[in-house]
Amino acid sequence: MLERRLSEWIIRRRWWFIVLLPVMVITLATGMMNLKFAGDYRVFFSKDNPQLQAFDRLEKTYSQDDNVIFLLAPQDGRVFSRETLTAVEDLTKRAWQIPYSLRVDSLTNFQHTEARGDELIVRDLVRNVAHSSDADITRIRDIALAEPLLMGKLISETAEITIVTVTVQLPRIDEMQEVPEVVDAADLIAKEMRASYPHLDIRLTGMVVMTHAFSSVAMDDMGSLTLVSFGVMLVVLLLLLRSAWGAIATLFVILMSILTGLGAGGYLAIPFTPSSASAPLIILTMALANSVHILVIFYQGLVPSAGRAGRRTAMQESLRINLQPIFLTSLTTAIGFLSLNFSEVPPFRDMGNFVAIGIVAAFILSITFLPALMILLPAHGRRLHAENEMMHHFADLVIRNRHWLFRFMVGMVVVLAAFIPRNELNDVFVRYLDESVEFRRDTDLLNEHLGGLYRIDYPLDSGQSNGIHDPGFLREVDAFAGWLRQQPEVTHVNTLTDTLKRLNENLHGDNPEWHRLPDKRDMAAQYLLLYEMSLPYGLDLNNQIDVDKSATRISAIIRVLSTNDILALDRRAQAWLQKNASGLQTEGTGPTMMFAHIGARNIRAMIGGTTLALVLISLILILALRSPKIGLISMVPNLVPAIMAFGVWGIWVGEVGLALSVVTSMTLGIVVDDTVHFLSKYLRARRERGDSPEAAVRYAFSRVGLPLIITTLVLIAGFLIMTFSSFYPNSGMGMLTAIVLGMALIADFLLLPPLLMRLGRN
Repeated sequence: MLERRLSEWIIRRRWWFIVLLPVMVITLATGMMNLKFAGDYRVFFSKDNPQLQAFDRLEKTYSQDDNVIFLLAPQDGRVFSRETLTAVEDLTKRAWQIPYSLRVDSLTNFQHTEARGDELIVRDLVRNVAHSSDADITRIRDIALAEPLLMGKLISETAEITIVTVTVQLPRIDEMQEVPEVVDAADLIAKEMRASYPHLDIRLTGMVVMTHAFSSVAMDDMGSLTLVSFGVMLVVLLLLLRSAWGAIATLFVILMSILTGLGAGGYLAIPFTPSSASAPLIILTMALANSVHILVIFYQGLVPSAGRAGRRTAMQESLRINLQPIFLTSLTTAIGFLSLNFSEVPPFRDMGNFVAIGIVAAFILSITFLPALMILLPAHGRRLHAENEMMHHFADLVIRNRHWLFRFMVGMVVVLAAFIPRNELNDVFVRYLDESVEFRRDTDLLNEHLGGLYRIDYPLDSGQSNGIHDPGFLREVDAFAGWLRQQPEVTHVNTLTDTLKRLNENLHGDNPEWHRLPDKRDMAAQYLLLYEMSLPYGLDLNNQIDVDKSATRISAIIRVLSTNDILALDRRAQAWLQKNASGLQTEGTGPTMMFAHIGARNIRAMIGGTTLALVLISLILILALRSPKIGLISMVPNLVPAIMAFGVWGIWVGEVGLALSVVTSMTLGIVVDDTVHFLSKYLRARRERGDSPEAAVRYAFSRVGLPLIITTLVLIAGFLIMTFSSFYPNSGMGMLTAIVLGMALIADFLLLPPLLMRLGRN
């Protein structure tokens, strides 16, 4: 038999594997020096993503929207006090020290306009407030609370919170250096401000801070969770294998697999991202499963006091039995992870490629390096009488009750499948980090008072140079802004028309009756020209109008909403434009819209990936098991776990985010592992021993029942460790994957045997 010849060849060449494989692994591991970490939220979108392309066009037309937000909350709840206004004024000046700063917007440097005779005065709303009278501060307060460009944007409705927004223009040459540089400078300013103004609670948030938080959490997870996993796996191996040498050898295989996966990825220029940072943990878990199957059979086959010759014989038999199923499980698992290349989300593609390389390395190491090492190390036979007796009784229980077990499992699958529609697609990108992360807590406070980082931009094009001065165009823009303000989800709308209304009022003697749009094109042009010429550096209108003044944008700040609610709001906006301003048809854009669309796009893409993986895995099993019927039967316990798990998720959670949309494809190859091991032993009993279906099921349980329990528990433990990640896409994926794996063991123990016995009689 091929397996026997291969196992003999591996045992004979064991010294080659012990010497050469570590050298090869070290050589590949040097590729880790080429790994570059990318933590920007943009990494979640491929270059051909239409929402990213729309956002890029927006930033090229206007200005970058990367920012740092200082949130100031005075202890007395009064923004309009001399102490707090002094602090805001001071912070506004210091904020310009932040690297790559392009613009600073605050309550104090807001460009207030008023008329003095025929002259238009444009100046900071607050200047030298420390020397201002109480009457001056009251006047400042009255102006600010009546200004639509401030209320809901820089000041909360209750005037208890104010923010200072620093817009930065990152060169995007080396964001791993640029982003920390910006955040470190902002942190230093915040610390200095807290020391100078102890009555202020100062928080940091913004898109740049979010990018930094994503990167920091991912790096922390890669370090701490991987170390925890090594510790947990060592304990689990010691308890289950009861062999320190076996556990140590397995850890060598795991470490070498991780180094190979990451090093090869470095040579292939695969970027490291918050999502792909979980790759070492997944490789660790998958590599361990292969080793456990080989070691359990190895220890069962050891003859006491047989010495090294006995270890060679036992290992050769273990390899003979396990070579085919381990090859098939490694191949199908790699296919499952490679199917993530269909994903619309590059970090999931990267994670799939890292893990697939690691799985191939783990397969090679587990059938070569591990056996070679175990033959050299001390080992004692362990017959596992109690465990084998337990599996024997369990097999009898399944065989006796196969009819009602089959009906019960089918009923459970149908019931749980009915709860799958309860899962709603929802991605809240600012909540990708849990509440243990400072950025998340600070952003939640911002959301509570001012709406936060969720924003939809609508670029509106007049279709002609200087078209923004056209009264008809301005009326349509203003009407759309008014409609947006009426939507309950919207907390603030920033529009050029508010500035023009204020200028029109100013240039008519500050008469409130003239607080309306200019009714002549040349008047609007003159107003904007006069205003722009009076603005200080960094506070121009480039963030609202394009270079040739043919287009403007409306920015709607919204509350934190579900994906469905964001898309529903945008659909209503598009419908309003179609009905009331058909010439202004546009698309909502910005990170909020990008994340709102990516989940649905990813699910559609992964349907193709999952289908291809399913077809390939089915063909492989049919060819390998040499039975079309058995190969097709194997798909039942491979698909059922995902159905059951998503049903449980629908009952328990009810939300499926971006990361969870790839779980089915990712786990398809993993859950095949248990099925392949069970079926390979079942077919061996049927073909080589001539056993009946019932006897073959009993044989399969006796040979792989315990290893399947051990490997499944190890896999579940490994993925449950991911739930401790502060990055929700990783923790949620870990939890759902653990549920799928648990359901897979149930299906392979309670559904597959009754199905085999039912069809085996036919």
